[in-house]
Amino acid sequence: MPDTAPDSAAAPSRALRLWAVVLAACAGQFLVVLDVSVVNVALPSMRDTLDLSPTGLQWVVNAYTLTFSGLMLLGGRAADLFGRKRVFLAGVALFSAASLAGGLAREPWHLLAARGIQGVGAAILAPATLTLLTTSVPPGPARTRAVATWSAVGAGGGAAGGLVGGVLTDALSWRWVLLINVPIGVLVLVAAVLWLTESRGESVRRLDVPGALLATLGLGAVAYGIVRTDSAGWTGPGALGPLLAGLALLGLFVTVEARSPEPLVPLRLFRRRAVSSANLAIFINGLAMFAMWYFLSLYTQNVLHYTPLQAGFALVPHSLTIVLGSKTAPFLMARVGEGHLAVLGSAMAGLGYLWQGGMDAGGGYVTALLGPGVLMSLGAGLAATPLATIATATGAPGEAGLLSGLFGTSRTMGGALGLAVLSTVAAAATDGRADPASLAEGYGAAFRAGAVTLAVCVLFMLFALPRDRRRPAAVREGTQEGAPELP
Repeated sequence: MPDTAPDSAAAPSRALRLWAVVLAACAGQFLVVLDVSVVNVALPSMRDTLDLSPTGLQWVVNAYTLTFSGLMLLGGRAADLFGRKRVFLAGVALFSAASLAGGLAREPWHLLAARGIQGVGAAILAPATLTLLTTSVPPGPARTRAVATWSAVGAGGGAAGGLVGGVLTDALSWRWVLLINVPIGVLVLVAAVLWLTESRGESVRRLDVPGALLATLGLGAVAYGIVRTDSAGWTGPGALGPLLAGLALLGLFVTVEARSPEPLVPLRLFRRRAVSSANLAIFINGLAMFAMWYFLSLYTQNVLHYTPLQAGFALVPHSLTIVLGSKTAPFLMARVGEGHLAVLGSAMAGLGYLWQGGMDAGGGYVTALLGPGVLMSLGAGLAATPLATIATATGAPGEAGLLSGLFGTSRTMGGALGLAVLSTVAAAATDGRADPASLAEGYGAAFRAGAVTLAVCVLFMLFALPRDRRRPAAVREGTQEGAPELP
């Protein structure tokens, strides 16, 4: 895959080293993306083993996503400052150790703490994987193929999560959805120690640790406050306190970023209409779309009584359709424009959410899962790629990584808060009842709320996204070289 000219005796050695870099980076990316989705199918088994509450169940997901998204930009800066190889190794080691701790958990808090530390490891690891490729593989066709492979592995990790989780949970135990990371992590560590070379960035001189902590803690407090409204009400101290504290921390984050000489998120970027509108759009999209996997996994097992393996296979078409949508998007963008396609994709997903919102306890696979699922997933894939293209378009090469990280952070944080909000909607609809019909009504209410959220997003994008630009010839032909691929 990487090209090296055989102009010296060292050429085979260089080619082998480049292969090792690509394999290590792709393995790290696969682990990080897989663990966003792999636990969903295992959630009912985790609940039964550890006696997790409904709130604890959603924090198995959110503990990972909040720390991952909140610290991702900091992880990228750390790689530039301390060395990409060193940070990559630290991320893999921390991620693997946390996976081991989570797989051996005996109490709910053990699992939640391990998932939070996993998110920290992922935030350190994920930015370093792409940076390793772009700094180790020479520019040209070799780098293009390396980055394409990395993108495909990321998409495959997201798509494989449900199936891998179902197979491991059904054949072994839910613990193996976490324990499987350990031997893979050890192999990646050994390969990285032997073959990766160290490199550093020249522009980063300090880390904005206060900014990263304020953003993560602020969003975590807001999410916790939203979850608590189910039992404490919106005006109760148990919910209102965390909500106000979270908003205060986020306000302090904005103040710190405005005054920092090297901010984690330069606020000047949001003066650009493309950056601010596309990031807000993907944040609103994330409020609805991220929770799809969570509720479908619970619906298939708690209501339709699928085994974990059956649930994993049932959601395979959803995963493949997202990949299909994201791969088809560049071709359609060249013909209808980025903004129009983002609106079309979100509207399509909203219709799928509305259809899914009519679920009941006696639903058949085709009408209760496959039909609405394909519509939701295709819309999600079609919307994400054009929004990423708008959000990361820049003439300054030094901003590309920052804009990409900002977009990923917006999407993941939107997903974490959306899961908290929609879980509260579902809990309110069930009103404490746990029979299949009541659960189906609760999950359906969450999907209907997601449909309303996506309708709001469509209206916002119609007025806020910049007008579609005239695209270069490469894009008009559907190749769109350099556009980010999203898992």
